[in-house]
Amino acid sequence: MTEVQQPPLNWEASAAATHPQVSTSLPPEVDTCLKNARFLHLATCDALYPHVSLMNYTYLPSTPFDPNPVIIMTTNPSSKKTLNLIQNPRVSLLVHDWVSHRPPTRNPDPTREGSPPPQATRSSLATLLLNINTSALSSISATINGTARMVEQGSEEEAWCKERHLENNTFGDQQAPGEQRLFRAMQGSDSPTEGDGGASCFIEGEEVRVVLVGVKEGRIADWKGGVKDWVVLSTDELEGGRERQGMVNGFV
Repeated sequence: MTEVQQPPLNWEASAAATHPQVSTSLPPEVDTCLKNARFLHLATCDALYPHVSLMNYTYLPSTPFDPNPVIIMTTNPSSKKTLNLIQNPRVSLLVHDWVSHRPPTRNPDPTREGSPPPQATRSSLATLLLNINTSALSSISATINGTARMVEQGSEEEAWCKERHLENNTFGDQQAPGEQRLFRAMQGSDSPTEGDGGASCFIEGEEVRVVLVGVKEGRIADWKGGVKDWVVLSTDELEGGRERQGMVNGFV
């Protein structure tokens, strides 16, 4: 009898929070995703409309200034996302571990490189590469909800964060020309870049602001539509929650 394959995540109604996984550390798949992904999507909002930005980022399990997991980003002080963050620091981040290039469709589009004709995908190697989006190695996205904080300009924390962020986003000759153009487009610049792909001027500049987002809660979604919510608590918060669960109206 063939064993029925179980979905990797909970299949619950996802409009509200599912039964969250609560622990003192990030779910391993989220930790791996944050360490390996190249970019993330940052969603900010003013009083009326959401705004999504493609961002370079640096993920750290902790810093000398914060014992909790954080994400470092930098932003132009006059950008739309910066203005939104000043008005409303609540943000949502999306990071995923699959290749975003669109695979072939049922009706191939000759004008799109991602839809080659069937005869171009007959080899096992081509099939493997084109179906990488649905492989076990690339299967989830993580949404992180939190509050962004602008690090104080000129502070020791700002200098430390910029240095770590620059280390993590300097690729030099390893950065393809297409990636360099994408990086410049993300920063709103058309000027040529050298060496580090132009990262330093968008990280080290005196006017550049450092944005930190604490990684405290979010949701994992897989390519089949399964979802799982998660929350990271400190040891004290976790123990306090267990104590409250054993009490009724404040009494054991």
